[in-house]
Amino acid sequence: MEKIRRTSSFLQHAPGRWTLAPLEPILHASPWRMRLLGLATMLGQPLFGWIWSSWLVQPYENFWLRGLMSLLGATLLLPGLSRDFSSPATRLLVTLVMWIEIPLFFSWMYFCNAGSAAWLATVCTMIVCYYHLSDWRIATAGIASGALLSWTLFAGLMPNGFQANPVDAVLIAYSWTCALLLGLSSANLRRDQLAHTLATMGIMAHELRTPLSTASLIGDALQMEIGREQAHPRAAKLEQLGQRLQALVRSMNHQIDTQIANAKLLQLPRYSEAVGAASLVSDTVAAYPYGSSRQRECVSVVIHHDFTFCGSPAQFSQVLMNLMKNALHSLAAADSSYAAGALRITVDCGPEGGRIAVADDGVGVDPALLPHIFKPFFSSNRSTGHGLGLAFCQQVVRSAGGSIQVKSSRAAGAVFTLVLPLAPP
Repeated sequence: MEKIRRTSSFLQHAPGRWTLAPLEPILHASPWRMRLLGLATMLGQPLFGWIWSSWLVQPYENFWLRGLMSLLGATLLLPGLSRDFSSPATRLLVTLVMWIEIPLFFSWMYFCNAGSAAWLATVCTMIVCYYHLSDWRIATAGIASGALLSWTLFAGLMPNGFQANPVDAVLIAYSWTCALLLGLSSANLRRDQLAHTLATMGIMAHELRTPLSTASLIGDALQMEIGREQAHPRAAKLEQLGQRLQALVRSMNHQIDTQIANAKLLQLPRYSEAVGAASLVSDTVAAYPYGSSRQRECVSVVIHHDFTFCGSPAQFSQVLMNLMKNALHSLAAADSSYAAGALRITVDCGPEGGRIAVADDGVGVDPALLPHIFKPFFSSNRSTGHGLGLAFCQQVVRSAGGSIQVKSSRAAGAVFTLVLPLAPP
């Protein structure tokens, strides 16, 4: 029990490690959530424009502005937008659209309607919804900047058109405080659940060391005994079994190292060591515990242009091993014969920085699953995957200031590309 407490404490409170999850422009992102949000915005804008102008008439309504907001909401229905939520361009676009649609537009309409009761209630509802749809940090910055910009525009275009109401300020502040507290509580709950689950996995991985050590000692004893009995008719066979047992122990220890690294997903330290991409790839490929010689022979490394970046050699070696493991599983699922070059690792430089690409000719990934593959505990292969490897990879790459991109389609293989900023000379 003492060992478990020490390990759990290390995983949750280790100093110098991340304590906040990455920003999520849209919480619980999924294609259907994006489509519903886009559809609600596209149809809701003209609907409420009609309600406030023809039925429950408000002082200010603008048909053209409503139409513009409706068209902007329709961008969330674009097929490519909901395909890869890990793309920086997608994350930026979703953040921008939601900021314009929610805090900026609603604040503008509130000021233009002189803080009417209908728009006071709408603004309070908007604040709560925004924290429900987006990360609390984005929502906080978005509401503050959106309200400030809309007031600046309003004061410039319509001077003396709005008198501040202390009651409105109190109600809006109350809604904002409640939404912020709920957002913080929800984010902390999600992180604690993930941290406890990861800690449990790390503890279990540590505990597997004991039986593996016993198996390794048995293998050593078997080989030593064979050394004394070279004339035994089954000495060669027993020698082969001993070697296979030792290979299995090495492979399992590698898997345990992987699980322990993944268990530190939320507490990854930042490193600034200079790492050579070519040597990193070569060393990782040489150290990978292949299941057979055919697996090793199918891996090809191509160095077009070497580069240096800042990061942790150990962490990035683990990233490459995770990607190689996934690629080899994909090849096995495709009934591959592990032909030469079936798994290709390329090192190159481009305008955006250094690139390390891991490509395979395996079964590929269903496009519908691509938006989810970097989420913790999501796996496209439920029979063998735990769903932490790619989340770990993304976290490590982001800690170095880079990004990880994926291109894949079913039965056409996959290409995972690490894009990393070059180290200063």
